[in-house]
Amino acid sequence: MTGQRKAWVWAALVLAGLWMALAVEHGVEPARAGMAASSATGQNPQAEWPAKLVLGLVPAEGSSDVVTRFQPLAEHLERVLGVKIESMSASDYAGMITAMSHKHVDIAYLGPKSYVEAATRAGAQAVAMELDRDGVPGYHSMIVARKGSGWTNVEAIRGKTFAFTDPNSTSGYLVPLMHFKRDLKVEPKRFFREVRFAGSHQASLLAVANGSVDAAAANDLDMARVVQSGQLDSSDLVVLWKSELIPGSPMVVRKDLPSSLKAAITGALLMLNEDKAALAQLGNGGFVYAGDTAYDVMRYLMRMQEEGVGKE
Repeated sequence: MTGQRKAWVWAALVLAGLWMALAVEHGVEPARAGMAASSATGQNPQAEWPAKLVLGLVPAEGSSDVVTRFQPLAEHLERVLGVKIESMSASDYAGMITAMSHKHVDIAYLGPKSYVEAATRAGAQAVAMELDRDGVPGYHSMIVARKGSGWTNVEAIRGKTFAFTDPNSTSGYLVPLMHFKRDLKVEPKRFFREVRFAGSHQASLLAVANGSVDAAAANDLDMARVVQSGQLDSSDLVVLWKSELIPGSPMVVRKDLPSSLKAAITGALLMLNEDKAALAQLGNGGFVYAGDTAYDVMRYLMRMQEEGVGKE
């Protein structure tokens, strides 16, 4: 099958999945919607679907918090697909990738960098991209310090203590790391007195706020969520550096799932954009369709990291 033919087939499947989502939202049972959608694909789209799907979530905050935040999405997928959805969170990005590689996770919310890793190691396939609260398909990495520190730029925190988020984080590690190595031509371990990994964006932000570290890497989307949760006031921190726009975090599926199911999942994710209460709990602006090539910029940055760009 040619690349163009595959693209048309996938588009047809996504449209069929979106039709199913629309049908169920208007009171049509999943099985009936599936039977009608089968006319678009020439088969019964539910015949080979599993009875249960596991939704894996990356630890941007505490594991119980992220499962609670994604509860409206899990319930929506279960209602639209007619398949039981079980949510789980791993302790870190590497754990989620490992879980997907062993087929313990079927659908996952990953960061851009962890998706590229998962695509290679776990057969992950991006089907949608998260939008920020304003509908922008991306977010920004940031380096933050405490308000009142008197620091206004990254040079001011030379010799201080610093926290990245996680080695597999995009905004909490890869992007700020490339800022240090490519743009500033310095190695973080030499630039700072101490470098550590906080484990999550929430932990990084709170570590700065409570004085555990002088500065940390995080991102604007998760900072807004932490502020919304009441754990932090936006006036507690000052932004010393902000990256260019990073592609939004992807919703991914296992590549070996039935094509009809992957298309239905995609359609269901796009339909969630109409549920404003669900988006408020998720802390985003919904989802837009996105494929693997949307994350090629991450592959470029990861290749630069591997090649030691900016090494002293």
